[in-house]
Amino acid sequence: MIDPVAKFPSELDQLPDRDTEETAEWAASLDAVAKAAGPHRAAYLMRRTLQHAEGAGLALPKLLETDYVNTIPSSSEPVIDGDEEMERRITAWNRWNAAAMVTRGSKHGVGGHIATFASAAWLYETGFNHFFRGKEGDGSGDQLYIQGHASPGIYARAFLDGRLTEAHLDKFRQESAGDGLPSYPHPRRLPWLWEFPTVSMGLGPLSAIYQARFNRYLTNRNIKDVSNSHVWAFLGDGEMDEPESTAALALASREGLDNLTFVINCNLQRLDGPVRANFKIVQELEAQFRGAGWNVVKSLWGGAWDELFQLDTTGALVRRLREVPDAQVQTYQTRDAAYIREDFFGKDPALVEMAKLLSDDKILECFHLSRGGHEPRKVYAAYKAALSHKGAPTVILAQTVKGFTLGDGFASKNANHQMKKLTNDEFKNMRDLLELPISDAQFVDGVVPYSHPGADSPEVRYLQERRAALGGPAPARRSHAIEALPAPADKSFAAFDKGSGHQSMATTMAFVRLMKDLIRDKTTGKRWVPIVPDEARTFGMESLFPSLGIYSPKGQTYEPVDRDQLMYYREAKDGQILNEGITEAGSMADFIAASSAYATHGEAMIPFYIFYSMFGWQRTADQMWQLGDQLGRGFLVGATAGRTTLTGEGLQHADGHSPMIAATNPAAMSYDPAFAYEVAAIVKDGLRRMYGEAAPGEDRDVFYYLTVYNEPMPQPAKPAGIDEGIVKGLYRFNTAESAGVTVPVNASRIQLLGSGTAIHWTLEAQKLLAEEWGVAADVWSATSWTELRRDALEADAALLRGEERTPFIRTALEGVDSPVLAVSDYMRQVPDQIAQWVEQDYSSLGADGFGLSDTREAARRHFGVDAQSIVVAALAQLARRGEVPVTAVKEARERYGL
Repeated sequence: MIDPVAKFPSELDQLPDRDTEETAEWAASLDAVAKAAGPHRAAYLMRRTLQHAEGAGLALPKLLETDYVNTIPSSSEPVIDGDEEMERRITAWNRWNAAAMVTRGSKHGVGGHIATFASAAWLYETGFNHFFRGKEGDGSGDQLYIQGHASPGIYARAFLDGRLTEAHLDKFRQESAGDGLPSYPHPRRLPWLWEFPTVSMGLGPLSAIYQARFNRYLTNRNIKDVSNSHVWAFLGDGEMDEPESTAALALASREGLDNLTFVINCNLQRLDGPVRANFKIVQELEAQFRGAGWNVVKSLWGGAWDELFQLDTTGALVRRLREVPDAQVQTYQTRDAAYIREDFFGKDPALVEMAKLLSDDKILECFHLSRGGHEPRKVYAAYKAALSHKGAPTVILAQTVKGFTLGDGFASKNANHQMKKLTNDEFKNMRDLLELPISDAQFVDGVVPYSHPGADSPEVRYLQERRAALGGPAPARRSHAIEALPAPADKSFAAFDKGSGHQSMATTMAFVRLMKDLIRDKTTGKRWVPIVPDEARTFGMESLFPSLGIYSPKGQTYEPVDRDQLMYYREAKDGQILNEGITEAGSMADFIAASSAYATHGEAMIPFYIFYSMFGWQRTADQMWQLGDQLGRGFLVGATAGRTTLTGEGLQHADGHSPMIAATNPAAMSYDPAFAYEVAAIVKDGLRRMYGEAAPGEDRDVFYYLTVYNEPMPQPAKPAGIDEGIVKGLYRFNTAESAGVTVPVNASRIQLLGSGTAIHWTLEAQKLLAEEWGVAADVWSATSWTELRRDALEADAALLRGEERTPFIRTALEGVDSPVLAVSDYMRQVPDQIAQWVEQDYSSLGADGFGLSDTREAARRHFGVDAQSIVVAALAQLARRGEVPVTAVKEARERYGL
């Protein structure tokens, strides 16, 4: 008798065996099968047994990989609810016009991608004809994340259904005149069509998961019932290499997001060659997704393979398909039947016998043409299975051929991603393959024609009828006519106007206090979406836990350890806070979904995402570009900001650059407020602009970035008449005289411009300059170097148009005849953004270089931005002008130990 203990993993020794004899019999049976029928048969039986156990609901570890065959056999495929021949003709037109558009554009040198849509055409067309819900029906419709390189096919379909014209197609990638088509899905460039920017690879899958999750959030919070909306994300198998692509798979399964389907176009190629040349990307992805708890549907082989599988009585074919690496499958696509007979079938005697029963035409049909992603019945069955599966998200792994129907020069060639055009002869071959009624005479002057069956043709009527039944055109973005949200009561903002007196307060805490008041607003409070990546207690937000609740689709299934405390950790199905754990990327994806809900769902939501500043733009700046492209609105808050206010964190965690990176994003309104009342004024104006009554010509599709600090400082009262300056970026906080310092008559004078926490050092320097050096200094608060620069750039552009406009920075400093010294807790590039427009003598100080761990005082001395360093820099600037003795600079350096 076989010893079962010797056959099983050692960890099973810890489990009591109630019937060792039965266990031994099972093991002996498996050994007998392996001996009599071979190890492949034994492995087959084990896999089938595990699959059966999984289907029966037995608590066993899931089988991570299944055979390299379709999940849904042909016998179980549902009948397509539609006219398959009509849909074939529609798809043929779209294939043609997509290729024509890119080829015609290549004459202008603008490029484009042909091969991706050629491989994925049926993945999209089946969805458009049968599954994707539009926005003109009930609810919000479905959300479609289109693979960026497939955009020509989407434009071709919009041309067929009458939403685009030939003139539009001829402006593909030619946008400067204002009526062109963007290269990829860019909502900011084509806001009536595209909803989600996806071509920055990896961000689409991540955003799709959080969009599906945010849909549940809206429903569970009773903002809007979007339970009928389904999120479809179309991805490439090469794209799955990006870490963001798979970063949130566990979240999707953990929260049971069965309103989400990934469709991965497995054409086995990325940009330069095979995705897994020596391995199998489909099997790798299946294991990854099944391990994460997803439902996996594989659609690998077309109907031509059914005969081969019927002949596979020994399992040799399935074994061979499992072992052939992807690069070899790609090679089969380009080789003749003799090569396939020898290399594929010749490796196993049973396959040699099978091949004798197959004609060359049959072999070529299977290996060149018949893929699951190219046959609408296979795709339809996979989509049906995805929608019917409950309790988990679904991924569909659809095998295709990159460059399918484009001819032998394209199909499966490593270089096809860079191939931008077809020759006329290749187009004519494509025409014949697709059976399109296009004559040679239509190739006028060698230019490939666009082709359309006619606005009243059966194809167009069918297409439009299908879309009408599904709720209107898709993809489509709707800019809903949303009424402006009422402004919160002024008292929330005015609470900071009187200052904090003798009490010190960090601007981080000021922002949190403001948010608490705004969220209590009876009208708009429910629309705030607080987002934090597991740092709520750091930012003093734990008091929001019991009152707002942390969102969880399961509510709270346990008793929290701090339940007896006032600020206990409360989770709820209708919780308002999104506490994402340690994932800035996930938090940004949350923010993107919430910030564009006004368009996606017709519900204006006001997200604020608060994070350690160096983990924002430093870490997820690409998502900020995605946010700007998606026309998102809301507040990003970089807390514990600056290079010298969180010095214990050291080199890479000291933020000296986020305002500089933010300045590169045209949609980001970047502010570095110094005082609590500035924070309130900026948030108030942001709410007006994004959600209230925007001024004529003012772009509402912006988002705000505020840096706030964790260093408690006395908060002054708000001076009168400075609101415009706060919003535009600069105002004079005080003069030497109003600050109460004593300076000699006709003293030399300098203007100190400080932003954020740096203004406190400039105020200290103001006092030192007066008391120790007899120099008068006026202090200015530069709330936004970036907005000052943008205003100046707009003035320059106006001047080129023949319009007279004075930059605000010059207006603010008008009449000032003394030099200007700008001080920032960031690298000098940040304040230097305005240097060319300052007419006065201008210099700057900043915290350049790597961060370091030390006290705040030591760090400021190290970077040369503390009060004493400012004094020395001011004296040096005045000495160069001959306004103070040169010896004063040396004396100051020695006195302060610099």
